[in-house]
Amino acid sequence: MVSADSTTLTERQVEVLELREQGRTQQEVADELGTTDSNISAVERAAEQNVEKARRTLELVRTIRSPIQFSVSPGTSFDDLVASVYAHGDEAGIKIEHCRPELYTHLYSVLEEHAQQGQLLTPVEVGITNEGEVRVFTEDI
Repeated sequence: MVSADSTTLTERQVEVLELREQGRTQQEVADELGTTDSNISAVERAAEQNVEKARRTLELVRTIRSPIQFSVSPGTSFDDLVASVYAHGDEAGIKIEHCRPELYTHLYSVLEEHAQQGQLLTPVEVGITNEGEVRVFTEDI
């Protein structure tokens, strides 16, 4: 079994995930580990939550480490968001890696759960790397 020492997962979560990845059912894993299938389900759910927290932590750190950072308020349209990204990039002398339509599509795909009718529902932190990559971080709804 792989060690969970340097991860956000517990040893039990790693054990359950490994067995499930081998194609075993929750009941088979439960029988092998001497527990119930509902307990295995809970362990898997907790593991997925830990993975999601780790992913969100990476998003936040990558945004914070971007040399260009700015906040965007709820109610901002995607057109204004794209314009802000280009304005901040121009001000810093950084060429954004996407043309306008690609950037709009990229931002919308990342922020779709945080938007309605072309406007942001939640605050967004935007970071732009020196290479022109645009990173975003949002609070969960």
